Amino acid sequence: MINSILPLANWGMGTAIIIFFVILCIALTAIVLSFVFSGKKKSDDEITPSEKDDL
Repeated sequence: MINSILPLANWGMGTAIIIFFVILCIALTAIVLSFVFSGKKKSDDEITPSEKDDL
């Protein structure tokens, strides 16, 4: 009768896992955005003649 009330979930561990995945998603998103926005711009010397026609 003493052990009739058992917890069905470990809320501490579930919360920790959710927080871990939130931090992981934010970190991966930051890495991808840094790759996207750190691309080099082409200077005039690097533009080929066919690309100049498109401008």
